[in-house]
Amino acid sequence: MADTTLSALPIAASDELESPARRALRRLFKRKGAVAGLVVIATFVLLALFAPLISPYEPIATSWSLVRKPPSALHWFGTDELGRDILARVIYGARASLLAGAISVGIALSIGVPLGLLSGYRGGFIDALISRITDAMLACPFLILAIALAAFLGPSLGNAMIAIGISATPIFVRLTRGQVMSVKVEDYVEAARAMGNPRWRIALFHILPNIMPALLVQATLSIAAAIIAEAALSFLGLGQQPPAPSWGSMLNVAQRFLTNAPWMAIWPGLAIFLVVLSFNLVGDGLRDALDPRER
Repeated sequence: MADTTLSALPIAASDELESPARRALRRLFKRKGAVAGLVVIATFVLLALFAPLISPYEPIATSWSLVRKPPSALHWFGTDELGRDILARVIYGARASLLAGAISVGIALSIGVPLGLLSGYRGGFIDALISRITDAMLACPFLILAIALAAFLGPSLGNAMIAIGISATPIFVRLTRGQVMSVKVEDYVEAARAMGNPRWRIALFHILPNIMPALLVQATLSIAAAIIAEAALSFLGLGQQPPAPSWGSMLNVAQRFLTNAPWMAIWPGLAIFLVVLSFNLVGDGLRDALDPRER
C-alpha cells in the first residue's frame, strides 16, 4: 500500500508542475473530434499554400471541348461550364476562403478586443457609449450587416473581408467586456493595483492574458462563421470576382446546372462543409481543453 502511494507521488507532482499550455494541448489531443478537425484544417492549409505545386491544371484555363464533363481519370472532380478543372478551382478556392476567415477574424480581434478591454475596465460613460454602439450593431443579423457593408464598399475579396471583420467585431467587444468585468475584481488584479501599477499595465499584463482562452475559442468559432459569410458574399457576387476561383462563386454558377452537372456543386459545397465543421470541432475541443474545471 505504501509502495503504491509513493509511486503515485511523482505522477501527481508532474501533473502539478505541467505548464498550462502543455496541459491544454494534452487535453485537446485527447478529443478525437478536435484532432480530426485539426487534420482537415491542416490539409486545406497545405493545399492553399502549395496550390501551384498540387493543382493538376490552371484554375482559369478553359477548354470548349471539356465543357461540363463528369469526373474521370483526367479530371477527378469533373469540369465546369467553361471546361475548367473543378479540382484545381477547389484547391485555389481554399486560398480565398481560409484567407477571408483568418483576416476577417484578425480585423474583428484588433478592433473588438481593445474596445472591450477599455469598456470593461474603465466603465462609466465610455462603457455606456461602447455598449450602446455594440448593441445597435448586434441588433442587425451578422450576415445581413456583412452584405450591406460589402455592397457599400464594392465587390472584391478585400472589401468582403473588411465587411465580415467589422460585422464580427461586436461579438468580441461584448465577450471581452464581460471577461474583463469578471477578472478585474480578482485578488491578483487588486494586488497589482495596490503595488502602484498603472491602469494600462494592469489591463495589458494582468487582465488580458487571463481572458485570452475565451477569446481564442471564440476566434476559432468565428473563423468558421467568416468562411460561410465569405462564401455567401461570393455567391451573391460581392466577394471574390470571376474568373478567380472561390467556393461561393462556384456554387453560384453550379446552381444553373444542378440537374445536368451536379458535381459542379458537390465539391465546393463539400469543401465548405468540411472546413466549417472542422473549425467548429476544434473550437469545441479548445473550449473543453481550456476550461479550468476540466481534469
